[in-house]
Amino acid sequence: MIDRLLQLAIARRGLVMVLAVALAALGLYNYTRLPIDAVPDITNVQVIVNVPAPGYTPLEAEQRVSFPMETAMSGLPRLAYTRSLARYGLAQVTVVFDEGTDIYFARQQVAERINAARSQLPEGLEPTMGPIATGLGEIFMFTVDAEPGASNPDGSPITPTDLRSVHDWIIRPQLLRVPGVVEVNPIGGFKKEILVAPDPARLLAYGLSHHDVLQALKANNSNRGAGFIERNGAQWLMRIPGQAEQIDDLANIVVATHQGLPLRVRDVASVSIGQELRSGAATQNGHEVVLGTVFMLMGANSRTVAQGVADKLEAIKSSLPEGVVVAAVYDRTVLVNKTLATVQKNLLEGALLVVVVLLLLLGNLRAALLTAAVIPLAMLMTITGMVANKVSANLMSLGALDFGLIVDGAVIIVENGLRRLSQAARERSTPMPLEERLKLVFEATREVIRPALFGVFIITAVYLPIFSLSGVEGKMFHPMAFTVVLALASAMLLSLTFVPAAVALWFKKPVVEKENALMQGASRGYRPALMLALRLRGWLLLGAGCLVVLSGVMASRMGSEFLPNLDEGDIAMHALRIPGTSLTQSVLHQQQLEAAINTLPEVERVFTKIGTAEVATDPMPPSVADNFIILKPRAQWPDPGKSKAQVVADLEAVVTPIPGNRYEFLQPIQMRFNELIA
Repeated sequence: MIDRLLQLAIARRGLVMVLAVALAALGLYNYTRLPIDAVPDITNVQVIVNVPAPGYTPLEAEQRVSFPMETAMSGLPRLAYTRSLARYGLAQVTVVFDEGTDIYFARQQVAERINAARSQLPEGLEPTMGPIATGLGEIFMFTVDAEPGASNPDGSPITPTDLRSVHDWIIRPQLLRVPGVVEVNPIGGFKKEILVAPDPARLLAYGLSHHDVLQALKANNSNRGAGFIERNGAQWLMRIPGQAEQIDDLANIVVATHQGLPLRVRDVASVSIGQELRSGAATQNGHEVVLGTVFMLMGANSRTVAQGVADKLEAIKSSLPEGVVVAAVYDRTVLVNKTLATVQKNLLEGALLVVVVLLLLLGNLRAALLTAAVIPLAMLMTITGMVANKVSANLMSLGALDFGLIVDGAVIIVENGLRRLSQAARERSTPMPLEERLKLVFEATREVIRPALFGVFIITAVYLPIFSLSGVEGKMFHPMAFTVVLALASAMLLSLTFVPAAVALWFKKPVVEKENALMQGASRGYRPALMLALRLRGWLLLGAGCLVVLSGVMASRMGSEFLPNLDEGDIAMHALRIPGTSLTQSVLHQQQLEAAINTLPEVERVFTKIGTAEVATDPMPPSVADNFIILKPRAQWPDPGKSKAQVVADLEAVVTPIPGNRYEFLQPIQMRFNELIA
């Protein structure tokens, strides 16, 4: 089969070149569609069901909400397991499916079971599914804040309630239109509410109840349609507008009559702007703000989506009320660009090094360029396979590529082809006809193709056991193994088709083979060393055995970890307080903590999420605060050579004296990884 493919490639050499160009063009096109991220996503296939239960204690939420919801999910197709979490005012059920399950199929199954379980839940509770996002879907964060001394048009100061209204009514609807954005989750501020507080004494005096006030508000705060009438050939719609537009409209609603006089809401209750009983808050640099987190749709390109959000946020700034500012505080694009630049630098340097080594060893510029051409062609073919199989480009998938392995087979074929062409050129005085040259290249390739392919097969076989990994390990290392195996397979195919055809086409003139100075020097140094090793073979084997034993002893003392830490550039710090700490007290703690953090010269800003956001993607109690400490560019540090570990040590020294807190120092993505694994 190999001989037949090789013979066909040389016979159809023109078609092979056209196909190579077509594959390169396809790879360039797929490069624009390639998902790019910093690290692989280890999230399993899961659907989160949130059930807000205002006023329910954790025990009640578990007994009356979580248990019936989990029971309803039993028996779902491809169900792996369920788990639940109950907090004050919230029950959350996470439904985990087997790997490979389509997320939309999973959500459809869960939605059907939610409808079936509604009758078993207490009245008024409404289950909702979380966004179609993974655990690493938090790609962008921004804050909505007020300028110092800013005020509303009526002269009142801008409050956290005003900031939340700006987020919910101006910013969030526009960001949701960005392709790839599935959710914009706010935390902080207060949702604007109208508080009607009945006076029990007045209600009792007039013989009314809270229910009477509630029914009056419901009945007198809606618009009604009254059909239409036809007049002079026109159809006129009839409407009865009754929706309250101002607080005074609600206060003037008639509840009942007493001794012939109307009793209005204001006569038995006070009506004012109120605040919700919130479950979370956000701070930045020591004061409260509204923090919005943008979630990326599962499978989308994080770099593209984050850039689209950043551009849209800039456009939104012109429509904000005077005195309100919005600022991006965390952008995954920064980390992705740094990671991508590192990978590109490593790949480019590796490719150039391979070209230089090939030129020095082969001694022929065209031969070196032909061999090196396998690198970009194999990479473009690999990118096409990655897009087809939804494998993202990240530090793990691309960082393991070795160009030396990719060109291994091509080097052998090109070198042997040049050797045979050189021998034939010495035996004849006229240029070699095309047919004879094609036959010679076929024979030269046939001589070495089997050992060359055997070596590639051995290297490929080393990576195959990685595909047997499952769980977190599989999600982390499968992209690496897939990319390497695909690159080696692409290089193998090119070595069988493109390389022999190119040798036959490009080397028309007689080839002169000569020993270059580098190889001559290597031979002179290697021969005496080889002879010495053969004479002292016993001692050499004994020394090798001792090195193996010593290496085993040292390996037993070596530390281990699942993955080396990726320097994300920023710091995430958990601030853990006494369970039961109120949200207001946590905010006061946070103001003191952020003031201390900002004293470090390396810190650019610090912002914090306390408790649970509106959509409970990360349900935390008010006693837990996630601090995101964004560092300045290293060039702006007082000591640019200072290590990040030392910055973390300085940070720990600053925050430890503050009472009431315990700390854990992580990084943003690392923090999410730990939460997903745990």
